[in-house]
Amino acid sequence: MDVNAAVAAVAAIAGAVTGVIAMLAFRFSEREQKRPTRSSLHTDPVLPPGVDTVLSVLRSSAVVLDEADGVVKASSAAYALGLVRGGKLAVEPMLQMARDTRRDGEIRQVELDLPRRGTGRGEALAVSARVAPLGSRLVLLLVEDLTEARRIEAVRRDFVANVSHELKTPVGALSLLSEAVMDASDDPEAVERFAGRMQIEATRLTNLVQELIDLSRVQNDDPLEDAEPVRIDELVAEAIDRCRHQAGAKNITMAAGGTADLRIWGNRGQLAAALGNLVENAVNYSPARTRVGIAARRVTAPGGDLIEIAVTDQGIGISDKDKERIFERFYRVDPARSRATGGTGLGLAIVKHVAASHAGEVTVWSSEGQGSTFTLRLPEAGAARDRAIHHTDLDDEDGPDPSPYEPLPAPEVLP
Repeated sequence: MDVNAAVAAVAAIAGAVTGVIAMLAFRFSEREQKRPTRSSLHTDPVLPPGVDTVLSVLRSSAVVLDEADGVVKASSAAYALGLVRGGKLAVEPMLQMARDTRRDGEIRQVELDLPRRGTGRGEALAVSARVAPLGSRLVLLLVEDLTEARRIEAVRRDFVANVSHELKTPVGALSLLSEAVMDASDDPEAVERFAGRMQIEATRLTNLVQELIDLSRVQNDDPLEDAEPVRIDELVAEAIDRCRHQAGAKNITMAAGGTADLRIWGNRGQLAAALGNLVENAVNYSPARTRVGIAARRVTAPGGDLIEIAVTDQGIGISDKDKERIFERFYRVDPARSRATGGTGLGLAIVKHVAASHAGEVTVWSSEGQGSTFTLRLPEAGAARDRAIHHTDLDDEDGPDPSPYEPLPAPEVLP
């Protein structure tokens, strides 16, 4: 009896111990299942609340990295810049920054020049990269494209340097010539010669200041504030009249032709200045006894009809390497010839800005020794828009419109 009781007591104790061990094992297993493992951190990363929304509205390229340098989240801009490839950060300096920040928690920032993807050009992509910890496991990388900002800053520096140089040249010449006039006060011929040079330099300085004012105006003003329908044949006539003296001095023939009764919508003064600059350039860079032609036509385009005004010369032409830069401020294909013609290097820059502000463009075709053709493309002014703004038919006083393809009168020839 005592033996049986002892056996039963031992069995009960053993069962209780087994139950306790089983319960502890179950609790431990459950706890281990709830604990994030190393592999789970990589396969199912979770961004802190609200981070995904913030990243989606940032203008900078954003990349979130986990502790294994895997990309948890990347914006479309990051892919476009080539920062992320195959689920990994492809820029080694940025990757090293992320690792250093993950190690010590410090925010880092650096500017880098990256090669462009998919282009044969040697241009570098200038970026600013900033790395910061995001929680205890993730790292946030923000990359801002500085390429355009650097380009604008370089243009500004060049513009200031060129303006300083261009202003100093005639001002210095006027100062020296005035001293020469004083020293030659007893020599009437020398005084007359120096005074003539002073007039040339003063005219050059006046033209430069005026073109700087014109360039500033077309950049800052909205041409559509004072917009009106402008007849192309009137603009062409003004441009020809503006260059009549220079063309006559070189025996250059100027001829106008093309489609009649074309109109564009914009600021008349700016449009006249743009076309006048193109015609003046054609005359200045053409040899004597050659021809300059100005023709206009209507062309069909997906967004609406365009007016093309082409200015063609038989001048010296433009090389391929110069074509990409001729619309830059103060850039000259032949600086020595520009000094002889009195050019400031701002005329084509003004044309470019006028075209852009009127939702158009200016292009150039040229071959060295065979001349050039500058084409100004601008949206046509629709009759419905004219009537909506002026509340009247602009052509009532002139009778019905002629055919849009009726030729202009016989070309005007100079001299």
